[in-house]
Amino acid sequence: MAELEGPEFGKADFVLLDEVTMEHFMENLRLRFGDEGRGGMGEVGMGEAEGRIYTYIGEVVVAVNPYRALELYGPSVVEQYRGRELYERPPHLFALADAAYKAMKRRAKDTCIVISGESGAGKTEASKYIMQYIAAITNPTQRAEVERVKNVLLKSNCVLEAFGNAKTNRNDNSSRFGKYMDINFDFKGDPTGGHIHNYLLEKSRVLQQQPGERNFHSFYQLLLGAPEALLSSLHLQRDPSAYCYTQQGTEGSAGINDVDGYRAVEEAMAVIGFTPEEVGAVRRILAAILHLGNVRFVVEGEVAALEAVEQLAVLAQLTGTTPEQLRQALLARTVATGGGELIEKGHSPTEAAYGRDACAKAIYERLFGWIVGRINASITARGYDVRQHGKNTVIGVLDIYGFEIFDTNSFEQFCINYCNEKLQQLFIELILRQEQAEYQREGITWQNIEYFSNEPIVELVEQPHRGILALLDEACLAVGTVTDALFLANMDARLGHHPHYSSRKLCPTDKTMEFDRDFRIKHYAGDVT
Repeated sequence: MAELEGPEFGKADFVLLDEVTMEHFMENLRLRFGDEGRGGMGEVGMGEAEGRIYTYIGEVVVAVNPYRALELYGPSVVEQYRGRELYERPPHLFALADAAYKAMKRRAKDTCIVISGESGAGKTEASKYIMQYIAAITNPTQRAEVERVKNVLLKSNCVLEAFGNAKTNRNDNSSRFGKYMDINFDFKGDPTGGHIHNYLLEKSRVLQQQPGERNFHSFYQLLLGAPEALLSSLHLQRDPSAYCYTQQGTEGSAGINDVDGYRAVEEAMAVIGFTPEEVGAVRRILAAILHLGNVRFVVEGEVAALEAVEQLAVLAQLTGTTPEQLRQALLARTVATGGGELIEKGHSPTEAAYGRDACAKAIYERLFGWIVGRINASITARGYDVRQHGKNTVIGVLDIYGFEIFDTNSFEQFCINYCNEKLQQLFIELILRQEQAEYQREGITWQNIEYFSNEPIVELVEQPHRGILALLDEACLAVGTVTDALFLANMDARLGHHPHYSSRKLCPTDKTMEFDRDFRIKHYAGDVT
């Protein structure tokens, strides 16, 4: 592969722009990336026709997603960035990863790389390349334990993507959970272990998806990639459309190879250390969720009954329970009377269906949590003696959900966008406010820059006793039936004056809000209804 040399297009660092406006910013991105006639699709630095997908803003790297695989990450490129200072080479993720690694090693201080952007911006791929780079530049002595840790760290991505990613309309491999990964290093700078924290798994996706989207990859990999004998033992058909929870995702998946995905996950789980029994249990749980989604209820007298009783035997086998226990769990609930007496009350068909779906979501969420915990058990730093080896330092990589605006925005999108709002607030605090404060402390001549503060938006969501989350808690704790309409009326009364909040009832002439129950939050990245 060619060296990353040659002519630069536009400004390699936005700090060098003569005039900082949105128009000049976008024009510089276009100059560097190139239009369709000029490329934007080759190896960086190989001639005038190729684009540059990375540009600096000081120590920040801005990335343009080319939506194709580029040969920018091979061993020769790793060597070009290993040990170099940030501006010695053209802008690249590797330069940022190397700077974080050097800062951690030289100062013996923890560092963190934050990856943010809209859904589909390429955050997950960026986090994988950062991990690959750190793995490539560490440990020239090839100690067996260090190699094992690096392999597990890299293979964990494959497993987490299978169970936590899904096809959306913006991205065939969209992360439907947030991930913060700590990589621990010893005093020599070798990785000794790590830890993964997961956030906000979009468990509602188990039940339903928007048109053109799919459930989590794991279900399709099992149905389309598993051997016939395994499918037979799980009582499954090789047809996603046969199951309620996956039938919406059978169209438009030409670019996804679930058969290869199944094999890759099997191999990755073996490398991480999952036993055959554990892998088998994971497959049985996925099958149980698929079968659970096909359970139907009918009215029998005044309560619900199962439409097909024979489904109980299959579910009982897969979940390690008895058919009677399952029947009881699906059709009834136990309530406490005022005197403390426990009585059993039968569900209506609607209540039973709601309980079935809540159970499926809870099972998948616990499965995902268990998988993350199992990976953590394999990559935790083993036998590290601080007295003998010195302080254990950490590089953190945060790959969180991108900002999302869909046609129908659920509670998950509310949480995701709130999370991004907090991330933006942190970015403003670290990059703008602290930098300017440092210039003023050091007496450097500086024209103060006015910037948008998103604190009011964060407060709209999280302010104690007054924010949306507090009002939602209040509504959920209320005695009696709480409806969407009552909750919305309370928000309108308490938040109607807020500049970043509006609703259909407050703005009846706003035609973009179609329904009486619609409300809107004006986020930094766009308005979300």
